[in-house]
Amino acid sequence: MTTTPSEYEIHAYVDGLLDGERRAAVEDWLARHPERAAEVQAWQRDAQSLRAALLGDTPAVSAELDPTRLRAGLARRRNARYAMAATVLLSLGVGGIGGWQMREWRTPESSAAAPAAFASAKPMGDAIEAHRLFASRRDLRPDRTARSDDLQDWLDARFREPMRLPDLSGAGFRQVGARLLATEQGAAALVVYADAGGNAISFYIRPPGPRRYLLPRGDRRDGDLLAQYWSRGGYNYAMVSSGESADVVRRALDGAI
Repeated sequence: MTTTPSEYEIHAYVDGLLDGERRAAVEDWLARHPERAAEVQAWQRDAQSLRAALLGDTPAVSAELDPTRLRAGLARRRNARYAMAATVLLSLGVGGIGGWQMREWRTPESSAAAPAAFASAKPMGDAIEAHRLFASRRDLRPDRTARSDDLQDWLDARFREPMRLPDLSGAGFRQVGARLLATEQGAAALVVYADAGGNAISFYIRPPGPRRYLLPRGDRRDGDLLAQYWSRGGYNYAMVSSGESADVVRRALDGAI
C-alpha cells in the first residue's frame, strides 16, 4: 500500500473485516510505520481487555500487530493456510467482542417483546467495563488529552454527527482525555471527565448491534457504578458515574437529550 489507509480501513482491519488483499496492503503499510502499528496494537489490547472483563477471561497479550511480526508475515503471505490461521486468531482476539452483542434489545417501537427483553438484558455492560478499565485508573494514557475541552472536535472527526458532549463544568467536572475503542460494528469511544478530587465520569459512544437495536432512556447499577444510557442519531450512549456524581449526570442529560 503506497497511500495511507483511511481510518475506516484501519478500524476494519482491527475488526477483522478486510479481505486478504486489502488486509495485506494495510499490514504492509503498518510494517513501514511502526508508530502507527503500535497505536493499532494498543486498540487491539483495549478490545481484548474489555472482552476479557466482560466474559471473565484472562486477557492474552497478542503480538499480532508488532511491526517485526508484520514484516515476517508478509514474507509468508502466499501460504494460504497461514493466512487463514491469522484471520482466525484475529477473530478470536478482537472479533470476540461480538459477545457484547448478546446483550441486545429493541426499542418499544420496534418490538412488542421489548419489555421482556429489557427485563433480562444488561444494557451497556461494555460502557461500565470501559469506565472501570480506563476512567477509574489514572495510569492509563489516553489517546487524546483534553486541551480547553476540545474533545468534541476529536469526537466529530471519528463519528458521523455524534451528540454534543454534556457540559459538566458547572459541577466542577472537566474533560481530561479520550480513548478510542473497537467493536465488531465499528469504532467506539470513551471521554473521561474528572473533578478536582479525582472523581471520574465517563461518556461512552458506540454503534448499535448488528440488528440496529437502539435504547430508550434508562439506567442500571453495577456495584458502585450507575450507567445512564440512551440512543440518539444512530448511536448508543452511556454515561457512567458513582456516588453523588450520578446526579450531576442526570441534570446534564435532562438538558441535552
